[in-house]
Amino acid sequence: MRVDDFRLMFGKQELVPIVIGGMGVDISTASLALEAARLGGIGHLSDAMIKTVTDRRFNTKYVRDKILKYKAQAASMDKSEVKFDLGYLTEATKLHVSKAMEAKRGAGMIFVNCMEKLTMNAPKETLRVRLRAALDAGIDGITLAAGLHLGSFQLIEDHPRFRHAFLGVIVSSLRALQLFLRKTASCNRLPDYVVVEGPLAGGHLGFGMDWAKYDLATIVAEIKAWMTAQKINIPLIPAGGIFTGSDAVNFLQNGASAVQVATRFTISKECGLPEDVKQEYFRANEGDIEVNQISPTGYPMRMLKSSPAIGSGLRPNCEAYGYLLDGNGRCAYIDAYNREAAANPGVARVTVTDKTCLCTQMRNFDLWTCGHYTYRLKDTTRQLEDGTYLLPSAEHIFKDYQFSTDNKIVVPA
Repeated sequence: MRVDDFRLMFGKQELVPIVIGGMGVDISTASLALEAARLGGIGHLSDAMIKTVTDRRFNTKYVRDKILKYKAQAASMDKSEVKFDLGYLTEATKLHVSKAMEAKRGAGMIFVNCMEKLTMNAPKETLRVRLRAALDAGIDGITLAAGLHLGSFQLIEDHPRFRHAFLGVIVSSLRALQLFLRKTASCNRLPDYVVVEGPLAGGHLGFGMDWAKYDLATIVAEIKAWMTAQKINIPLIPAGGIFTGSDAVNFLQNGASAVQVATRFTISKECGLPEDVKQEYFRANEGDIEVNQISPTGYPMRMLKSSPAIGSGLRPNCEAYGYLLDGNGRCAYIDAYNREAAANPGVARVTVTDKTCLCTQMRNFDLWTCGHYTYRLKDTTRQLEDGTYLLPSAEHIFKDYQFSTDNKIVVPA
């Protein structure tokens, strides 16, 4: 069987059961999401560091304006006063989403991946703005990611599109799903889909450093059985480590409604990673990938060991970014940086090994997050005479998932 033998059903609407996951910062571009929609599936935008993305894509000046406003705080490690302008945040989100929706063609959909862990020195207020602005801009759906989102439905339940846009949540365990459903029960609205992200996914993981003990198929089966017993009939979408069309078919045959995939699209022409970074992904071997705890969010994170961000001691740049500041203006990286700066007086550039400045490093594409099977990417394309690898199109990768059989991967001509 092939993935194309199945369909994801949202009411009466049929979709190819392939979802391209959200990857920030500006890795899952509008171009990538538009291709997924054109081909009949679902593509994700990411709203990670949305102001930086709009500055890059549309020549806005949101980051510059924030720097100018808070430049007096640059020398201080107290970032409690460094706040996001909620009006600008609304504008940036609407601009990014509306431009993609205006360009959308085909029978598919475009969703936005919204991370709760982007606390932005005002967790509830900034999350509310991001969610509502995406709905205002006409997004087809929102995937709640990187957090439990126990209060996220309440932030938008009075929005006119709350019961019309597709709303889903990413979980990594049955317990997390049960907690989400219990906390959102007062909204009288189930999520329209549940993404179950396993331990082989890229970037932040919903597991501890014992992630290797867990298995996606086992978690999906447990959640599926519980949902059936509770008579909850909504699409279940596995994610993380689904590398071939045959991998996807195995889940679809066992009751999944679709699959979410991302790793293979990181090296597509439409992906936002710079080409030299894509070549690093191609060259990686299995031993070049690690799960570590350098993210200030507290979540383990999978990345290439050669990422320039690892061990880098950048001065915190919250005046420009500050997306991980908690409600008191604190970030684990600031604490780590202060500790090393105090221990090494007079050193121009300290080394910080236990945490990284996630905002600046992701903005600069120096934190090379990746899925477990990144080392297999070299087998999905051709190596050129100069030693580099050919970048396949998103369409090629999508259709390989859709039509391939027998665990085969068709490399581009």
